[in-house]
Amino acid sequence: MTSVQELIRTAASAEKTIGGISPGSITLEGRKPIALKSTGTCDVDLTVAPWEVDEKPGYGPGANTQDEIPQTAPRQGPLPERYRNATDEELDRWIRDAKATLGDRVSILGHFYQRDEIVQYADFIGDSFMLAQAAKDRPEAESFVFCGVHFMAETCDVLSTPEQSVILPNLAAGCSMADMATIDQVEACWEALMGTLGETAADGRQSVIPVTYMNSSAAIKAFCGRNGGIVCTSSNAHTVLEWAFERGQRVVFFPDQHLGRNTAKAMGITEDEMPLWRPHLPLGGNTAKQLSDAKVILWNGFCSVHKRFTVAQIDKARAEYPGVRVIVHPECPAPVVEAADGSGSTDYIRKQIEAAAPGTIFAVGTEINLVNRLQQQHPDLTIFCLDPVICPCSTMYRIHPAYLAWTLEALVRGETPNQIRVDESVAHDSRVALERMLAARP
Repeated sequence: MTSVQELIRTAASAEKTIGGISPGSITLEGRKPIALKSTGTCDVDLTVAPWEVDEKPGYGPGANTQDEIPQTAPRQGPLPERYRNATDEELDRWIRDAKATLGDRVSILGHFYQRDEIVQYADFIGDSFMLAQAAKDRPEAESFVFCGVHFMAETCDVLSTPEQSVILPNLAAGCSMADMATIDQVEACWEALMGTLGETAADGRQSVIPVTYMNSSAAIKAFCGRNGGIVCTSSNAHTVLEWAFERGQRVVFFPDQHLGRNTAKAMGITEDEMPLWRPHLPLGGNTAKQLSDAKVILWNGFCSVHKRFTVAQIDKARAEYPGVRVIVHPECPAPVVEAADGSGSTDYIRKQIEAAAPGTIFAVGTEINLVNRLQQQHPDLTIFCLDPVICPCSTMYRIHPAYLAWTLEALVRGETPNQIRVDESVAHDSRVALERMLAARP
């Protein structure tokens, strides 16, 4: 299989050799050509080993340079030289030997957006909702090695038992969207909303129900739990909003404005009923009347990967591939979702492709690792990413086989590196919001 890592290396090498790739394509191992812009990757430093950048501030190569990482964000310590200098073959052998030794005591959970070099070792692969369920449904595991990002590992720790440990192989694997809403900002927002709208609506419901996307800190999930709120994922956002409206007059939605907007619009809520809350402005930059008239108050956050997709890319795909089916993730901006043929979670995208008739052409608006993997798994289909620039989720990309090998061999020695622990004072209320999410089904 040609991995995204190999595609990035090839594109970066070509850029160094010929000074950039003009609009065109490269072909590898019989794959359908992948179009490249003048820069074949969003950042050629993606070819650099992550341990060379992990101790520096920032979300890493390929990240949006406008995404400012909090000073309190976890940093990964130095990786031992044994792992930094190992060959791919050595890392593979060490990982497989450690897995065999550990057996069922350790479960490796891998997100759909992980690189292929990691996914091959996962015991369970899924989106954030599926991984949350997987953690809860595996009481026999002593430890979870979570190949995802920090907020997902926190959720795993909240839902697992106190006897189980959760390990993030690289602490630098964070999430810029999750960092766009801090607990201090959320609490300040809530205080302003309560002061403006009151706690209770005229019909006896709460005036506002807090809803947070899974892509948020445990502290914000806990805030929702203790204030009558709930967590959602892209798989169940519609169901969760229905749950919230049964209990409240309006919703404040953290931190992804696009998922909130796209879900609410599909429920018939208008743009005028969805003001944007900018945390650095009084009343989020809104009037008291705008907040009173609101159905969904959207936090000003977004995913830097899904923000890259545009209507122009969809138009280009339709012009070049008549009959193409365009499916995108609901973290994309609303015009992109509206121009697509369908939108849904990563699991929805996967199932749509699995159910397609041979010969179907798909243009997909989500992270490149998943798109690349789906293309390899379905050679009878034509599948390509809407964004022609090869740019994976920069923080997911920080999980490298060297870190996985280091983590597993430490577990074999009886050590527990990079354990993610959520204080029980936070975990209790966070668990309340997550359990509400898990119970809310269509």
